[in-house]
Amino acid sequence: MAYSIQELEVIYSQIGAQFISPIAEIEQKLKQIKAFVFDWDGVFNNGVKNENKSSNFNEIDSMGTNMLRFSYFQKHGKLPNTAIISGEKNEMAFYFADREHFNACYFKVADKTIALQHFCKEKGLEPKEVCYVFDDVLDVSLAEMCGLRMAIGRKANPLFNKYLVTNQLVDYITAEQSGGFAVREVSELLMGLYGNFDECITERKNFSAAYHTYLTQRQSVIVPFYTVENGIIVNR
Repeated sequence: MAYSIQELEVIYSQIGAQFISPIAEIEQKLKQIKAFVFDWDGVFNNGVKNENKSSNFNEIDSMGTNMLRFSYFQKHGKLPNTAIISGEKNEMAFYFADREHFNACYFKVADKTIALQHFCKEKGLEPKEVCYVFDDVLDVSLAEMCGLRMAIGRKANPLFNKYLVTNQLVDYITAEQSGGFAVREVSELLMGLYGNFDECITERKNFSAAYHTYLTQRQSVIVPFYTVENGIIVNR
């Protein structure tokens, strides 16, 4: 079953999501996307640090990113590029990126545009071909460059949300807040827009040949870890 964009708009609006750009426009932007880039703090979690000065993730969001990548694979016949770009050093982000075989993980990057430029150069991308999932002030300069901007909803910052909307820096604001499985929300919406949500769930349920092919290719990705020293991206 493929959902129409009208059905998707109703489903997501009913749970409180905001389509800042018309859903038809988001669908058109998605057609140009070749990479999914995620902030870490406030996106995969609520930003609270543990005793190791890191912040966690949950398996619900993890499955969302996996199924989104499979959905892209089914749609385009190849893996999308994926990256985490964080302003802090989070050991759990390192673990997640390595376990999920992302294409890059950037940490301690105050000016995230430097990381995006490096990522795009490494992967032969244009910023307009990047979908960015983000939540806060440190992300705005990067969001301004990207082709599709998915912001994590948070009731505590209505003025920031208004700033994003007024300055045309966001296409969609999630119903779920930070730490509330918002990455899963974004992932399923984009899968719905790809038109293969039910197909992908069924293929995964059956561990089909298509899913096995995808997983084999995904598992072959070795993630590099980068940070910034003296304004230059270095491999760590």
